[in-house]
Amino acid sequence: MPFEGAEPISLAQRLNAELRDAEPQAILAAAVEHFGDKLALVSSFGSESAVLLHMAAQIAPGVTVLFLDTGMLFGQTLDYRKQLAAKLGLTDVRDLRPQFQDIAVHDPSADLWKTDTDACCNIRKVLPLDRALAGFEGWVTGRKRFQGGDRLRLQVVEQGLSQIKFNPLANWSKEQIDAYAAAHDLPAHPLVAFGYPSIGCWPCTKPVEEGEDLRSGRWAGQEKTECGIHVPRAVPVEVGGSI
Repeated sequence: MPFEGAEPISLAQRLNAELRDAEPQAILAAAVEHFGDKLALVSSFGSESAVLLHMAAQIAPGVTVLFLDTGMLFGQTLDYRKQLAAKLGLTDVRDLRPQFQDIAVHDPSADLWKTDTDACCNIRKVLPLDRALAGFEGWVTGRKRFQGGDRLRLQVVEQGLSQIKFNPLANWSKEQIDAYAAAHDLPAHPLVAFGYPSIGCWPCTKPVEEGEDLRSGRWAGQEKTECGIHVPRAVPVEVGGSI
């Protein structure tokens, strides 16, 4: 029984307490059980995405998968998204693209990334995802603690801006991710073989040298480590009043 005057425990806090030591499949199954068709899985179809997507395909192949097609992805990522979704039997993969108005007003020459990567990510990732998630109550991410940075303190379940966020792979190591992919014969993103352990948009992603941090090729030379969709915010970010 809570102490008198104690803050009530939120659903996210309760679920995190229940699931923080659970296996990823159990965490994902709990998310599906709690939110059903109000749950979305957000995937970059990047270097390690196949593991979580495979788990989702086994548990709920009809789960909505949201894919941010920024207009600046590697061609290999677009091909991989189609091939992997078909192989796994995922039936509801939705491609999210930036609004024409936002691009026309704020990045008409498609070179905003050269001067303001945060603004570029906001237009091409944050706003499209905010709009798409408006109809959902929970969402699933593929983040892990071993990726470093702010992710070192990642919880299994957390309260997001307007939805509860599940991070089923938070506790897993790189070795566990790789072992699962090998055990299930999951195809790797084609750029992994060329030194890309973390893959985003082509202008802001570089290969990583052996021994370097796995995400050091993202926005290399900048203090930036996140695109913005996982950065805590009080309200949805707006550009030009459109959201």
